[in-house]
Amino acid sequence: MSRSVLSLSGVSKSYNLGAANEIRVLRDIELDLHAGETVALVAPSGAGKSTLLHIAGLLDSADQGDVILAEHVMNDQSEQARTLARRRQLGFIYQFHHLLPEFSAAENIVLPQLANGVSKTNAKKRALELLNDVGIKDRADHRPAQLSGGEQQRVAFCRALANQPHVLLADEPTGNLDPATSDKVFDALLDLVRNSGMAALIATHNMALAGRMDRQVWLEAGKLVGVSQENVRPAP
Repeated sequence: MSRSVLSLSGVSKSYNLGAANEIRVLRDIELDLHAGETVALVAPSGAGKSTLLHIAGLLDSADQGDVILAEHVMNDQSEQARTLARRRQLGFIYQFHHLLPEFSAAENIVLPQLANGVSKTNAKKRALELLNDVGIKDRADHRPAQLSGGEQQRVAFCRALANQPHVLLADEPTGNLDPATSDKVFDALLDLVRNSGMAALIATHNMALAGRMDRQVWLEAGKLVGVSQENVRPAP
């Protein structure tokens, strides 16, 4: 097994909604993500998968437990250190693309690279390479409003991978696409991830998509189940 690039150890999270009204969202979560591995996080809406992704992605903090990124415990790191880790080691994809409407497809992929200190020439080169990988290089100069929903989401995938992160975290990345487009876009995502060798944790309630990943973990009543390969549940 390849090295673990992201680990959650004993992670718990609750929300206090008032006196005697505490909701425990996550309970003693244990999860290791390995380089080159795609893992489906399966849960219905409202089960806490977004909370888990936000904690794994250093966008939120756990009440208990450790988040370990590239062998560094991130819990007590400064906000500046957490921000740098997000920028350099993590990539994020959401159900809605959140592209900047005033910039072209290529520019949306160039900008996060510039923020990470990459030269404009090299950033543009990588943007075009990524767009070519997902089959829309010819749309590089188009703004989001000129792209289809599937094309917009492909650009979002490329943006998330622009800085060559170690870990990709995706929250229902094809959830707003029709089934046929979703399949094609998901194929492009899996190809990008597997060719890069990064680890990916992809939240979905689509069992057909989950079944195409290397492993499935299920979030039920705040706990992860099915975390060993022997307990993977097949897609119907």
